Amino acid sequence: MLPDKTQTKEQERSLSLIIAGGGTGGHLFPGIAVAEEVMAVHADNRVRFIGTGNPFETRILGHRGFEHHHIRVKHLKGKSIFRQITALAAIPKSIAASVGILRTTRPNVVLGVGGYSAGPVVLAAWMLGIPRALHEQNVIPGMTNRMLSAFADRIYVSFEGTRLKAGRNKLVLTGNPVRHTIRPALEDSTFSKTASWTPQNPFTVFIVGGSQGAHRINTTVMAALAYIKFKDNMAFIHQTGAADEHDVAKAYGDHHVAATVKPFFNQMEKHYRKADLVICRAGASTIAELAVLGKCVLFIPYPFAADDHQAANARQFVSAGAAEMILEKDLTAQGLAQTITSYASSHQKRRSMAENIRKLARPEAAHTIVEDLYKLSNAKD
Repeated sequence: MLPDKTQTKEQERSLSLIIAGGGTGGHLFPGIAVAEEVMAVHADNRVRFIGTGNPFETRILGHRGFEHHHIRVKHLKGKSIFRQITALAAIPKSIAASVGILRTTRPNVVLGVGGYSAGPVVLAAWMLGIPRALHEQNVIPGMTNRMLSAFADRIYVSFEGTRLKAGRNKLVLTGNPVRHTIRPALEDSTFSKTASWTPQNPFTVFIVGGSQGAHRINTTVMAALAYIKFKDNMAFIHQTGAADEHDVAKAYGDHHVAATVKPFFNQMEKHYRKADLVICRAGASTIAELAVLGKCVLFIPYPFAADDHQAANARQFVSAGAAEMILEKDLTAQGLAQTITSYASSHQKRRSMAENIRKLARPEAAHTIVEDLYKLSNAKD
C-alpha cells in the first residue's frame, strides 16, 4: 500500500533541495525517486542535482527535466598512489565549486545519495551551515557515505543491517526509494495463480544484468537453453547490453524459444509486470523495486562490486526466504536450467517467495525521506 499523501503542516511552504552524487543508476535513481516525491508535494518546490556531469547522469536527468550542476571531482578508491594524490589535491577546488553553487541556489537542505561527487557538496553544505542528510542504498556503505557520516544531520538507510557507524539519533530506516514509473506496475502487480503454462500463457523469465548487460549471465543463459524443460511453454525477456544482443537472440532462435531480446529496455515496469521470475544482479535499486512488486527473483550478484556489497544485499533477502542467490563463481548452465525449471514447476514456491519479498518492501521510502527533509529544513529555520 502506498502512503497517504496528505500534506503536513511543515509541507505547506516550498522546499529547495540539492541532491548530490550519482554516477551510477544505483545512486542516481533513488535520488530521482526522492526528487519526484518532493515535486509532487508542493507546486513551488525545486530540486537540483549536483554531479560530475557524466553522459549517464546528463541523459537520465535531462530526460526527466531536472536541473543539473557539474563539479570536477575524481574517484579515490582503487587508483594508484599517484592518482589518489592527484584526486586529493583536487578536493579543495571541488569544495570551492560546491560552495559557489550552494550560495547561488540557496537550498534549504542537501541530500547526498552516494558516489564520490557527493563528498565535496555535503562538506560545502556543512561549512555553510545548511542541513545535510545522506541516503545509503546498500548493506555495506560506500566509502563516500562512510566518510561523510560524521558531517550529516541524518542518515537514511535501506536495510536494518546496514553497517554504518553513526549515532542512533542520526540513523533512520526508510528503505530505498522507488521511482514513480514503477508505481503503475505496483498497482497492477498481482501474483499469478496459474499452476500450468501454455504457449498462449507462458511462464515468463525476465533477465536483466544492468544497463550494460552482464556477459557471464548472458553466456550461461545461452548454454542453459539446451537443458531447460518445458521450453514450449516459456517466454524470455532479456536485456543483454549492446555487445551480446546478436548472439543471445540467435541462441533463443536456435532453441525455438520465444524471446524478446534488446540491449536496453526503457520501460522496465512493463517487463516487471509480465515476469513470473526475474534473474538479475543485486543492486539496491533493483532489489527495492522487485520487493515492492512482489516478484520471484534469482540474484546473481556482480562479483566485483565494491566490498562485494551486492552479495551482502542479496543475503538479506535470501535469509528471509524472499529470494534465491547463485554466486557467479558457482553459476553453471545446468544449474541455472534446473533453477528456472523448478520455479516454472512449483506454484507454491513462487507464491511463498512473492509473499516473503513483499514483507520486506518499503514502498513509502521516498515519502518518509521527504517528510524528514522538511523537518530538517524547518529545524534550521
